[in-house]
Formats: sequence, C-alpha cells, structure tokens
Amino acid sequence: MNATNTVTPAALAELLLNIAPVRPVFIWGPPGIGKSSIVQQFAAQVGLECVSLLGSQLAPEDLIGVPQIEDGTSRFCPPRSIARKDPYCLFLDELNACSHEVQKAFYSLIHERRIGEYILPQGSIVIGAGNRAQDSAIVKPLSSALINRMVHVHLRVSFREWMTWAESNNIHPLVLEYIRLRSDHLWSQPPKHEEPFSTPRAWHMVSDALHSYGDHLSDEQLEIVSFGCLSPHHAGQFKAFHKQLRSRFKLEAVLKGEIGWPHKPEDRDVLYFLAQSFRARIARELPNERTAISEQQKQFAHVAKGLLKDLAAVSFEIAQLVVSSDEKESLPDWFVIEIVRDLPRLAEKRDGTQG
Repeated sequence: MNATNTVTPAALAELLLNIAPVRPVFIWGPPGIGKSSIVQQFAAQVGLECVSLLGSQLAPEDLIGVPQIEDGTSRFCPPRSIARKDPYCLFLDELNACSHEVQKAFYSLIHERRIGEYILPQGSIVIGAGNRAQDSAIVKPLSSALINRMVHVHLRVSFREWMTWAESNNIHPLVLEYIRLRSDHLWSQPPKHEEPFSTPRAWHMVSDALHSYGDHLSDEQLEIVSFGCLSPHHAGQFKAFHKQLRSRFKLEAVLKGEIGWPHKPEDRDVLYFLAQSFRARIARELPNERTAISEQQKQFAHVAKGLLKDLAAVSFEIAQLVVSSDEKESLPDWFVIEIVRDLPRLAEKRDGTQG
C-alpha cells in the first residue's frame, strides 16, 4: 500500500487513543521501526492487556477454534487466548503475512468483533500491523474487504523522538553520539537481498551488545557486531567513528581550525567519516535560500568553504563526495554554486557522473 501521509510514533500514539477505541486500525511500516512496541505501550496506557497474534504463524482454526458437540449440535470454541471475559487489546501483528484463508477468518473479528458465537468484551480494541511489499518482507495482498474494514496509518521513523526515547532507555553512549551526528543512519531501506540493514531495532541490538562487552570492546568485536546488525555502509562508518573517537581527530576541532584533515593512508576511513559528517553538518546548518542566512551562518559557510578547499588538497575524490547530489540530504544550491565557482572540478560528480 502506498503511503500518501505518514506519522511519527508520537503522532501514531495520539491517533490510536482517538481512533482505536471506535474503529480497528492497521499500522503500515518497514521492519524494526517500533510498530509492536507502540501498540504495547498504547495498550498499557489505556489499561488493557495486549494479546498478540502473529499472522504469519496462524491457521484458520487458531482463530475460529475447534468444533465440540453439545446436545447433538456442534459449536466452535475459540482459543483461550482470544476468548476472554475482560476487555483487552488484540494486536494482529504481520496481519498481511497470513494466508487468504486466515484473512477470511479475520473478517468478522475485525468488523463485528466476534468469532462465531464469541463476542469480544465491550471496550476491547483491535489493531493490526504489517510491513509493506517494498520492504522485501513476507507479505500477501490484503483483500479489499479486509482493507475496507480498518483505518490505515503509515508510520515513519522520527530521529528526534527516537533520541528522546533512547536517552531515557539506557542506549549505549557510543550509539547515541553516532546517531546524534548521523541522524540519516538511523534507518535504511530494507535491501532486496539477504543482508542486515539499519533500523531503530538494529541500533538497539548494537547497543545491547556494546553494553555486554563493557570496557573490553576491541575493534574486531565492534566490527563483527556492527556488520552483523547494520547496513554495510553504516557499519563501516560506525567503525570509523569509533576509531575517530580514540584518535585525535574530531570534527569540532577541524571546524575550529585546531587540527587539519587527517592525511595518512591508515586514516583514510577516518577522513571519509569526518567528510560525511562535515557534509551532514553543512546540510543541517545552512538554509536552502541564500536570502535567509544569518550572520552566524555566513561565518560557518565561510569556514566550510575553506575546509572544503583543504579537503580537496588531501583527497579530491572525498571532497567531490561532499558536494555530490544526494536525494536524502542535499547541500543548498547557492552554497554548491559558490564552491564550484572556486573549485570547478568539484562539480564533476555533482550529478553522480564523471564529466
């Protein structure tokens, strides 16, 4: 399903409070961004027990139950996990991963809140969730009848909200500092082939591993953990960030002119990481329109131009990467124009091609 509007976790929590008590809600989103935890927190907030069913592991009888003979007639007995006396929140996780037979079994449960003769207690809430087809996950098309029985919401990752949560949930300081510097690495599109990819859940796993190693973490162990959880590019950058922290090279020191760009061959990965962080800082600090620039931003732009010239002297290729086009994070056009006016060759890879 295509997302025309997306919401952050905080906005989703508010939507659930207002919509879920009166209509079933389906949450769309890529793996690892917190759909399940948001539903569990919502259930706790409204004082309901959260009962989760995993669509990919269900058969029709897991919902409608098995028949029993009573007084010469049969009746279906739904499973104990569903047939409860008190109201609860029924979370149908990976709903669009179940078979069409199971989807049919959900029709009356979602629309009428009943399974056979059993009716969910008054005050119960039904919420579904699932990944999207473009996420390379196991999904099946939802029938139009099932789609039309729910309110659909598309969840997106929010860096600021995740950082607020992470700072109060014992996420490792190394992870916090890195994501604070490279917020664009919090999440990546799931790949079409089998390899790890970055999500808030993946960074949480990295954090747990780092806490487990304590002060005895070696470079090799960090490499194994990061490449085992994150997108290869992000893992390599995280490794370089760890190396940079242990070295004398800090982006703030470079920006202040206290040190220059690292130029030794063995520091190439650190140079690349610093340059990418430098690019992210420029994109964050400078406005898109030249007319909206403040005096402080003018000073930063002047320093950045000088540092780009210095970087080009150390590695012209990496300097080109700083000013190259990027769909996710582009530098202001006016700034790039001023840079390539002084260093025209930097424009060769502006559109991703060699001129």
